[in-house]
Amino acid sequence: MNLWRDFHGPNAWYVLELYERYRQNPDSVDAATRASFARWTPAVDGAPAVAAPAIGKIVGAVTLAQAIRTYGHLAAQLDPLGSPPPGDPSLEPTTHGVTEEDLRRLPASLIDGPFVERVANALEAIQALAESGRFRPPRDPINPEALLERLTQVEAFEHFLHRMFPGKIRFSLEGLDMIVPILDEVIGEAAEARIHNILIGMAHRGRLNVLAHVLNKPYAQILAEFKDLTRGRTRLDGIDQAAGDRLLASWTGYVKYHMGARRALKGGEPLNVVVSMPPNPSHVESAYPVVEGMAYAAGTQVDKPGPPRFDPTVSLPILIHGDAAFPGQGVVAETLNLSRLPGYHTGGTIHVIANNQLGYTTNPKDARSTLYASDLAMGFEIPIVHVNADDPEACIESARLAFAYRTKFQKDFLIDLIGYRRYGHNEGDEPRFTQPLMYEKIERHLTVRELWATTMIARGLIDGGWPKKLMQNRMQALQRVLESLHPEVDLVEPQPKAPAPGAARRVQTAIPAQRLRELHASLLWVPEGFTLHPKLERAMQRRRTALATLDEPGIDWATAEHLAFASILKDGIAIRLTGQDVERGAFGQRHAVFHDMKTGKVFTPLQALPQAKAAFAVFNSPLTENAAIGFEYGCNVQEPGRLIIWEAQYGDFVNGAQMMIDEFVASARAKWGQTPSLVMLLPHGYEGKGPDHSSARLERFLELAAETNMRIANCTTAAQYFHLLRWQAALLEADPLPLVVLTPKSLLRHPLACSSLWDLAEGRFKPVIDDAQARQRPEEVRRLILCSGKIHVDLVTSEHRAETPGIAITRIERLYPFPADDLRPVLDCYPKLESVAWVQEEPENMGAWISLRPHLGALINGRWSLRYIGRPPNSSPTEGSSAWHATNQRTLVEHAYDLNSAIAEDVFISSKET
Repeated sequence: MNLWRDFHGPNAWYVLELYERYRQNPDSVDAATRASFARWTPAVDGAPAVAAPAIGKIVGAVTLAQAIRTYGHLAAQLDPLGSPPPGDPSLEPTTHGVTEEDLRRLPASLIDGPFVERVANALEAIQALAESGRFRPPRDPINPEALLERLTQVEAFEHFLHRMFPGKIRFSLEGLDMIVPILDEVIGEAAEARIHNILIGMAHRGRLNVLAHVLNKPYAQILAEFKDLTRGRTRLDGIDQAAGDRLLASWTGYVKYHMGARRALKGGEPLNVVVSMPPNPSHVESAYPVVEGMAYAAGTQVDKPGPPRFDPTVSLPILIHGDAAFPGQGVVAETLNLSRLPGYHTGGTIHVIANNQLGYTTNPKDARSTLYASDLAMGFEIPIVHVNADDPEACIESARLAFAYRTKFQKDFLIDLIGYRRYGHNEGDEPRFTQPLMYEKIERHLTVRELWATTMIARGLIDGGWPKKLMQNRMQALQRVLESLHPEVDLVEPQPKAPAPGAARRVQTAIPAQRLRELHASLLWVPEGFTLHPKLERAMQRRRTALATLDEPGIDWATAEHLAFASILKDGIAIRLTGQDVERGAFGQRHAVFHDMKTGKVFTPLQALPQAKAAFAVFNSPLTENAAIGFEYGCNVQEPGRLIIWEAQYGDFVNGAQMMIDEFVASARAKWGQTPSLVMLLPHGYEGKGPDHSSARLERFLELAAETNMRIANCTTAAQYFHLLRWQAALLEADPLPLVVLTPKSLLRHPLACSSLWDLAEGRFKPVIDDAQARQRPEEVRRLILCSGKIHVDLVTSEHRAETPGIAITRIERLYPFPADDLRPVLDCYPKLESVAWVQEEPENMGAWISLRPHLGALINGRWSLRYIGRPPNSSPTEGSSAWHATNQRTLVEHAYDLNSAIAEDVFISSKET
């Protein structure tokens, strides 16, 4: 055994440690190791065996080198404010029982590394244990004058805003100015590497500066946003009141330091590089998964059938995090976990922590349980470089290293850019209340521009007056922009795409029966020799006859879904379906992916569909909601022509993504002019299983619904679901809106939820479904029950149904936008109607009642009484006992059918007239 040939680094150290232990006590190692050491003595570079007293020195040299590699960062001067590095005793030679003289006598080959051939001994090898300098100036040159000009741009912009708009919040970049040159470096490298899409995600700190200097958002537009507009008067020279009012009327948007931007770069030849930064709300890390989803969608080709094809060289996500937010917000860990998963891997992300060593007012010791803000990334084996933000050359080196690593390994890389914050959390905040000593240092501290200018002067690159002249020029240029401002022109608000007039009404979702049968036959095909699970084979046999006749209701929910997906793919629209257990379906209903019982191989029928003209993707997501929905939202807004669907395992799992729902899905149209069309499938229905997983929290979505910002549906038949999916796909370009579907659980296979081939071939989506039986005897109807979802089945299967001909039961299938035009003729068709009742299984403060009551009241307009029948208000969605649930459900149905009862209210059921 040759120690230095066969073992390296810590492994060699471990062998030596074992040998030393063996020398002192042979019984301290196992028999096999004892036998090997009995025939072996360590030698260095083929020299004679090392004398026993030198073994400890060899071990000491190797362990010292390993300690430097592991803990050397603790000796680096990373804080630009001058606090000493923490250091570590393991970095001292004496800790390992060696001196410099001992190291000088030992060969360099003890210390593994590319520098061994260039040094004379172990001491010189250990002294060479640093970065190779491959990417560091001057070995890899930079343009020092251009860097000074860039830093001057960055600083002048902040100084100008501070001077001209005192007290206005902007979340200054000062103290982390090198973020802009770092981005310049990465974007330049990416453009040279022919990456087409660069997507930047960042929170508010320094965002305006990045928008101005990286995204090239015009100074005029930014300065116009800093001006104030008020109705009835204007502080803007050259704008009359009418123009100011028009601007105010069109502005529903968001604060300027949360907005996004887009920039196109000419890359030479036919290559164009697009740099984008999507909007980011005050939930500082929430755009992180959105950017990842955008990058994934940008790099994915879906124009051919089969699975999508992802190319990691097409897009590059860059994420700028806060030092308090990176370890503090769970969405960061959720999204890091996506980074290497099928269907989510983006080819590597470059992360930058904008580390100002301070939260809002919270010190690091109160904000995290780790030494560095970046330590969370260690769990995902992401390389981390800590760099002093006042060292421009080191910052440029770290950017080059990050891009090179990402290019070679297609994995994430993190730069921990350690700087400071010139002002408080915002410019109106007083930081000395809580960090007086830190801000005493900051007040005296030179900016990175000043430091770099001093370095250039010392190197003889520029004369002493040049930096001041550059600064004056930049300030004067900004002043000229301000003086020539025309806010009615320069203030550009994002406007959402207007829907095509009448597009939703013109959509045809029916498909000829023969074409449906052809699609169905293709979906039933499996490769020869593929062995299905016996239960699945039986289900497939039943599915084979589902379309045999035109009018028999044999098509269940999953069959209708498969047919909808197949027809959408045939139309050339790609589909991405993700969520928790979506491949099989949480209730064993979907089986989008088959698994061979004998070989474990998988087969996806929709990817083998011969009629398809676009790709189909289906991925089980990790057990996460917040990052998962953020990712899918990013996919959706980046490539709006694809049908993006996320399914919750149970509807209330969407609670874990409330931030994404509130900040993006529901409000992005009003705030940022984005037009998402994400579909969310949320299983909903009260089956007596307890409070959890019964409710998809319909009331929350209805509360967020306004200005036609989404569609919300609670379908009760397979055909309704089929037409709804096709309707959504057809409107992706003409009238895009998010779609929330309360999908069934127990109704997935219920006979009353099944549909016929005729329903798919000749029907359409019906926002309201009237009572077919009652329509045959409208003169007898005294009470009209309105309901939505599973409660309809409980009502129509009740024994009271046949006994109470005076009741009609109508389903509202689209809850938002409220289908007033479809419901009005239903109300008018029963001439002897006396009362209308809304029946739901959710408590009164949940479900649809509170949202629908004013709409129903306006339609009824006092002609009849309007009654609520359902559970009373409760803080829990439902009972925890199945027996209790069944009792209350029966009581609820009895109240609904009791035409003679007075307005009643008891401990279980609230029956109120309004």
